[in-house]
Amino acid sequence: NHKNAKMKHIFILCKNNEVVLKLSDSEQDHGKWWFSQCNAQGEVMLTLHSPADAPVGLYSMTVVLLSADGQILEQTKSQTFYLLFNPWCKDDSVYLPSEELLQEYILNENGILYQGSWDDITTVPWNFGQFEKDVVDICFEVLDNSPAALKNSEMDIANRGSPVYVSRTITAMVNANDDRGVVSGRWDGEYSDGVAPTRWTGSVPILRRWSEGGGQKVRYGQCWVFTGVACTVLRCLGIPTRCITNYSSAHDTDANISVDYLFNDQLESVSEGRKDSIWNYHCWVESWMKRDDLPEGYDGWQVLDPTPQERSDGVFCCGPCPVHAVKEGEVGLKYDTPFVFSEVNADLVVWIVHPDGERIQVSQNSKVIGRNISTKSVYGDFTEDITANYKYPEGSMKEREVYKKVGRQVGQKNEGPGQFELFIKHAPAIHGTDFDVIIEVYNAGREDTDAQLTVTLNAITYNSIHRGECQRKTTSLTVPAHKAHKEVLRLQYDRYGACVSEHHMIRVTALLQPTDQDNIILQEINIPLKMPALHIKIIGKAIVSRKLTAHISFTNPLPVSLQGGVFTVEGAGLTEAKEIKTQYVLNEGPGQFELFIKHAPAIHGTDFDVIIEVYNAGREDTDAQLTVTLNAITYNSIHRGECQRKTTSLTVPAHKGKTRKLN
Repeated sequence: NHKNAKMKHIFILCKNNEVVLKLSDSEQDHGKWWFSQCNAQGEVMLTLHSPADAPVGLYSMTVVLLSADGQILEQTKSQTFYLLFNPWCKDDSVYLPSEELLQEYILNENGILYQGSWDDITTVPWNFGQFEKDVVDICFEVLDNSPAALKNSEMDIANRGSPVYVSRTITAMVNANDDRGVVSGRWDGEYSDGVAPTRWTGSVPILRRWSEGGGQKVRYGQCWVFTGVACTVLRCLGIPTRCITNYSSAHDTDANISVDYLFNDQLESVSEGRKDSIWNYHCWVESWMKRDDLPEGYDGWQVLDPTPQERSDGVFCCGPCPVHAVKEGEVGLKYDTPFVFSEVNADLVVWIVHPDGERIQVSQNSKVIGRNISTKSVYGDFTEDITANYKYPEGSMKEREVYKKVGRQVGQKNEGPGQFELFIKHAPAIHGTDFDVIIEVYNAGREDTDAQLTVTLNAITYNSIHRGECQRKTTSLTVPAHKAHKEVLRLQYDRYGACVSEHHMIRVTALLQPTDQDNIILQEINIPLKMPALHIKIIGKAIVSRKLTAHISFTNPLPVSLQGGVFTVEGAGLTEAKEIKTQYVLNEGPGQFELFIKHAPAIHGTDFDVIIEVYNAGREDTDAQLTVTLNAITYNSIHRGECQRKTTSLTVPAHKGKTRKLN
């Protein structure tokens, strides 16, 4: 109603009113905030333009209408909005020029985390839920609780335009080791004062529990839980992110680019202090961003590992580390490249320590660490192997050159096999059943040879923590020349059932000591015990707000009855996380359990405006009729129905435009 008034300035107030921005209506100042406006049906539509490197966070906005002489005619109430990173914007540091990738790495709320072993990959569905109610608020609450933000909020805000800074902060804040972080890690199997890591099915309940508890750590998580939560937060903030699983992942505690195993003659570990280890698998995330803080060539995917393993700059965090730097062995580039390099490309060195303290190196193997590095494909629910992104082919000349570049003395990897070869095989291993483990010793020599074979079977966690010895056998044997000797061990459920971890993993270690020879051989494999598959079938068609029935079933493989089962159900836009308890008694295998659950899908589309602008290039005002239809169509232009229609009579002034808005 103010004919002579114009929009002169918009004032933006950042978090806690600590940063005040004054906007102009001109885009001449490159890299500054500015706004544009257009009139439509008596309304003024403002478009706010932020610089690509503006700090992400919660902003409050006030619009002021000024008269021609500068008097305030009208002032709006303060309104708030979140500013995120924008991977669709070419000038943003997280720009990703592929709509296909953005659909997966920003917009997909459901995903798959990979577990198991390198030769038997298993899947765990995970609900990221980055667009669920309150999640964006909680993500910024996580940032606001970081030590840097609590110490100097203004400086923290100034740095939030950098995805390098923000993502590194998130890796520290997802774990609760040093700060008011989200998840507390635990690996000893004692979870009675919290939730077992294997019980979580998504990030949203974890983030909500942390927020509702006033920033108290949520108990408990392990690597895939930290990874799932980090992926949710980073995608929510607008940083393209994907979950990675590295099989046979090294944890190098002394930064010597090797994993050293020390055993005595009885095949007992004698490593002291913090031990190097090989995790059956380890999960982290990769995020896509520019690295303006590094030389050219290291933009793109960056490793970010929120699992608390080693300190970086005094804090349990890791990354962002350029994947390309790992492949090329550029371990001097930040952040934490030596540690990530070891995770995927360390050598395994095995030592036997005799009673007098003498160490004998039994083997050095360059091919067992960093296998089948996997992520979910953008084309469906199947695995994409990205090992080649991290390293050159194992044992190749280029891979050995890179290994030598990082400062590690390279052993003789290409020696031919010695007199003996040791192989470990096993029958199908299903949790709850007995199965055979076969140790095969081959003598390539010309003479029969006496030897002692020691085999141990231990229950372990996925990250190599021993939970108990299931079985041990020592055998004196004579191996004929040019022949093989097979030793069969029957592992019974009664022996391993009591000590097996929640990760259902058995490690078989075999040590062969030929008589009167120094050619000692050690071989080791992990056997993942297969668990019953959970079969889910949706009955009927999914329609918003209409009840939907899901049929869930699985078969009990154990030789004991099961009772008091708990099902955890969660789905973005379908149902919040909830537990369904049942007192149904499921008899010992092969009894089958069936469960029917009902829920109503809640996800729906959002409202949006369509602006139609008509421009008159003629010399006279012209009357016209404007008809607009909005139709639902398939990708190949088959019409599925008319959504809306509007017909308007209008007069378009000469050399001017006229706009109409549809809600």
